[in-house]
Amino acid sequence: MEKQSLRKAYGEALVELGKQNSDIVVLEADLGKSTMSCLFKDAFPERYFEMGIAEQNMASVSAGLALAGKIPFYGTFAVFASGRAYDQIRCSIAIPNANVKICGSSCGLSDFGDGKTHQSVEDANIIKTIPHLTVLNPVDAVEVKKMMEVIAKIKGPVYIRINRNDLPVFTSEKTEYQIGKMYPIVEGEDAVIFATGVMVSKAVEAAEELNNEGIAVQVINVSTLKPLKKEEILKYIKGKKAIITAEEAEKIGGLGSDIASLIIGETNLPFEQVAINDSFGTSAHSYEELLTKYNISTIDVIKAVRKALKK
Repeated sequence: MEKQSLRKAYGEALVELGKQNSDIVVLEADLGKSTMSCLFKDAFPERYFEMGIAEQNMASVSAGLALAGKIPFYGTFAVFASGRAYDQIRCSIAIPNANVKICGSSCGLSDFGDGKTHQSVEDANIIKTIPHLTVLNPVDAVEVKKMMEVIAKIKGPVYIRINRNDLPVFTSEKTEYQIGKMYPIVEGEDAVIFATGVMVSKAVEAAEELNNEGIAVQVINVSTLKPLKKEEILKYIKGKKAIITAEEAEKIGGLGSDIASLIIGETNLPFEQVAINDSFGTSAHSYEELLTKYNISTIDVIKAVRKALKK
């Protein structure tokens, strides 16, 4: 399957948005060549602000720009975007509901070579708890661009997670993106897998293998982590025998926990979670090596489906 860069898609989307709206500005924390915001710098140098390694200041300046009528997009590695500037996001951006867009790049374990200090297994979990914030986790490069168009138009703070690696493309160019909507990737009547980010591709691989065993699994792309809509979940669990969630994130406070909290009392279906279990990342030779180490690989999704259907 074709793979594309989500980071490049993010940078290209910034340029297109900049052409459409002169109020859009971009701030960066010395990582523009990694997040690919450097593409915006090349196109609109007068609207690009290099803030250096000062993420808290970058968040505060972005809030000020938003209050002055600009639409700031600021980016850095997800682990720094969510953790280092938490207080500024909470007090300067979220409380006044400032129109700031935050890019958490190289999210999850995707920065496989730089170890636990640079791998954000908890960024979305943290950010989701802050009121007013919309949190998005695109499945592929096409969805990134569709998300960015919507993000630029809505009012209020948004956090978007961008994977460092090229990922398979599942989103059709014809698909209209809506915040809060879930998107079926594979159809099946036995079990449903609610997957997000890179785990969508792992769930699709798992569904293909399980189909050879006579098990039909539906795979749902959950690219909106907040707001998570109960009616969307209920729509896809109807008629199924089991529910599985798959995420490249800490289990505590993650997608699986969020879905479980919404359907308490609504179903007695077996429920299994594929997620990182109370652990930081580590350095590795490849992304796949880490997904295997932390039990969030294709085979782990397959095991979770089998286990749930046996209950």
